[in-house]
Amino acid sequence: MRTISLSIAAIAVTALSTTAAFADSITDRVAAGEPIRIGFANEVPWAYPGEDNAPLGFVNAFALGVLDHMGIDNIEPVVTEWGGLIPGLQAGRFDIITGGMYILGTRCENVNFAEPMGIFGDAFIVPAGNPDGIETFEDLVENEDAIFVTGAGYNQVEYALSVGVPDDRILQVPGPTEILAAVRAGRANAGGVTYFTALNLAEQSGGEVEVTDPTLMPEETMYWVGIAFRQSDTDFLAEWNAAQAEYLGSEAMMEAVAEYGYTESQLPGDTTTEYACANR
Repeated sequence: MRTISLSIAAIAVTALSTTAAFADSITDRVAAGEPIRIGFANEVPWAYPGEDNAPLGFVNAFALGVLDHMGIDNIEPVVTEWGGLIPGLQAGRFDIITGGMYILGTRCENVNFAEPMGIFGDAFIVPAGNPDGIETFEDLVENEDAIFVTGAGYNQVEYALSVGVPDDRILQVPGPTEILAAVRAGRANAGGVTYFTALNLAEQSGGEVEVTDPTLMPEETMYWVGIAFRQSDTDFLAEWNAAQAEYLGSEAMMEAVAEYGYTESQLPGDTTTEYACANR
């Protein structure tokens, strides 16, 4: 049975010095009997905290399954805002990002991703009835009065800018709760999130918002998700990838993630992290 340390002190990690944080690699921590610290934000149903910060969501379930397959059961969850995940990993505040992060070229410059664990698409949340007719990023470009809200550090910021949405019409907020609040309050005409997250937000809204059709999004807005590691932890990453290859798509994995909506259609196929880094 997994042993999960749920100390609130795990959140107060900023008190740790960078020198201390980098003293041990993940391999060293495992050998010393120290917990592996998994970092994630509040992204339902991907990765989010439950009672006492228990790691919930399908990416956390997947990551815990891989670790269990490796014989590792000493885990410590660390919850932070989405925009703090990569900086927190680099600063040694946690050892692995399990937050459900898309593998993007810009992120590959700063972290090492494991091989993909799934492929996913984006969608918008819009006011019920979609009064502004916004279904794609091109609609945002054409509607010069439209405000687009998404999370700070989300892939949607980079993509919106790349297709011509002006920076002054992109509202960046901490996460899904704030994205939903902005659309409900009329401060934004559309909110950009993953399709899974959009479904969850629409359910939370009680009918105030709806989800756009993800099939209308261009192919390049389909992304692969991977678990992220510090660039110095190459030995552990190799061990992780070997264990993941055995676990991915297994009956045990599919049972672990089923309650969060992950199905066989999300399995990544033969796509590699090298390809995702070069093409997203």
